[in-house]
Amino acid sequence: MPPAPVALDLATDVVTLTAAVCDVVSVSRDEKVLADAIEAALAPLTHLHVTRLGHTLIARTDLGRDERVVLAGHIDTVPVTVDPANVPTRRVVNADGEVLWGRGTVDMKGGVAVMLRLAQDLASPNRDLTFVFYEAEEIDSQYNGLRHVQLNHPDLIDDAVFAVLLEPTDAQVEGGCKGTLRAEVVTKGIAAHSARPWKGHNAIHDAGEILIRLAAYQPRTVDVDGLEYREALNAVLISGGIAGNVIPDRCTVTVNYRYAPDRSEAEAEAHVRQVLDGFDLTVVDNAAGARPGLHLPAAQAFVEALGVTVTAKQGWTDVARFSAMGVPAVNFGPGDPNLAHMDDEQCPVEQYLACEAALHRWLAPGMPFGDPS
Repeated sequence: MPPAPVALDLATDVVTLTAAVCDVVSVSRDEKVLADAIEAALAPLTHLHVTRLGHTLIARTDLGRDERVVLAGHIDTVPVTVDPANVPTRRVVNADGEVLWGRGTVDMKGGVAVMLRLAQDLASPNRDLTFVFYEAEEIDSQYNGLRHVQLNHPDLIDDAVFAVLLEPTDAQVEGGCKGTLRAEVVTKGIAAHSARPWKGHNAIHDAGEILIRLAAYQPRTVDVDGLEYREALNAVLISGGIAGNVIPDRCTVTVNYRYAPDRSEAEAEAHVRQVLDGFDLTVVDNAAGARPGLHLPAAQAFVEALGVTVTAKQGWTDVARFSAMGVPAVNFGPGDPNLAHMDDEQCPVEQYLACEAALHRWLAPGMPFGDPS
């Protein structure tokens, strides 16, 4: 039998709504029930035009405002656990106050619930809004719902001037993100018996020069739109050899370069090739970063309305997909990202309330456009 439909009450408080969203299990590639519930909850909101693509929902206002902004969040989670059970959620009081405990409370159904509350409450926001509730973020990018929108229906999101991805940031603003490049650097030798190494050539020994260069590498710290991004270039994997008595004829060092968003994918690749010049290098993955765009009026109003510290996102997130479309973006959402995917995933309830209130201040109709004071 198909699972019974679920009803979400968008008029309830954001903590209760977060618990309700979390209690609908939606492990990646199994988001249908939650997507159905979100679609049904948005349907009565006549100020929104809703488009469904698979299990991804895009809801847009069309009020003729001078600017449009995007609020986005993924609706899938990593798998639930049985011991300890992290579904259904529960509210717990600990030494730090009250928390909501369970799968998705951090990554990132609290952000989804905040978006749903804003969709309910802001029938006449001071900017046109695009809400994107997307599937399959936690697995291979070929399934990512935001990527599918980006590739197949960019018109639904690329008319915005600014985007907020409600990934967990401990209710602080993390601007843009760094790019990430992964490459395999191969050394080749000649196999021989380890008792007679002079008959061959040791590929693992040759890899030592790669490690020497990486150990000596001095990464940049780069200011982009007023935020500092710290780059990193490291060996993350090494493999070689086939047996304990054979001189290895091949060694592969996997290198990861985390680069500031002032560099394109091509520039990042050229830099790594320069550092490791002379070696056989193959790039196996390369995703550009995202500029935060904090010089833009919409971004400045966002930061001032929130009144919180802004730092650079030192990892990679889906804000890069917006940046690739020319839409600067930041990360802002409830939950400590260090608790994402943990068996004891939990978030202080006050962070859900704080994030909802902050975004409401930014977008509320009473806020003069372009003047967050």
